Amino acid sequence: MKTVTSKDDTKIAYDQIGRGPALVLVGATPDRSANAQLVEFLSPHFTIYNYDRRGHGNSGDTQPWAFEREVEDLEAVINAAGGSVFAYGSLGNGIFVLKAAAHGLTEKIVKQAIWETPFIIEGSRPPVPVDYKEQLEKLLAEGRHGDMVELFLTTAVGMPAEFVTPMRSMPGWSAFEAAAPTLIYDASVVGDFSIPKELEKVTIPTLVLDGGQAASPWIRTGLDALMKILPRAERRSLEGQQHNVDSAALAPALVEFFKA
Repeated sequence: MKTVTSKDDTKIAYDQIGRGPALVLVGATPDRSANAQLVEFLSPHFTIYNYDRRGHGNSGDTQPWAFEREVEDLEAVINAAGGSVFAYGSLGNGIFVLKAAAHGLTEKIVKQAIWETPFIIEGSRPPVPVDYKEQLEKLLAEGRHGDMVELFLTTAVGMPAEFVTPMRSMPGWSAFEAAAPTLIYDASVVGDFSIPKELEKVTIPTLVLDGGQAASPWIRTGLDALMKILPRAERRSLEGQQHNVDSAALAPALVEFFKA
């Protein structure tokens, strides 16, 4: 493990492995270890910088949180990687990648790829409650970290409650509970889950990935709309892949795109 110091003196933890052009894996849930298998497939082709967003894993969590601080964290990792990188983020972290690029990193990210970013288009699924973030904050104040994770999975992700309940007794749930306070950060990043108009100025070549027919219809609808916003985007579906994509299927698509 290595660390880099962000502008507000927060230590950001990352692993560096592999050889070749620098590729930053932006965050993971609950921490960067969730990217371990993907790192294994990508490290023969790239020098991987797999980092924990603030509040996750081994990274610090200096208060108060602000989106601009998270962008500075990413920039610090990019600078540690030489100042010019490829970037990849999945799900909500993919939204962070896109928004970070729009907030000053277009000169440092050469290409970027995202997996199934959960943008919600009106009418495609029930909207996330307008007080979603406030609900998370209330649960945090009450120390109910597990309920925060359940609220995220049922309300934001859209999983049926009957699927989530047994997850609470599974190995690894405690790690999600430990990272639960960062769900408030993510709620701030995604806002109302609509596509930010500011993405129109993100001219970085972007690969928009999904799991083909296995993807949730509302996610595909959101990605279709995203393609109309991003100036230089290409779409690729990995047929048969679920929302939790297999790294063995994902990695070749990333290698092909970044090396083209």
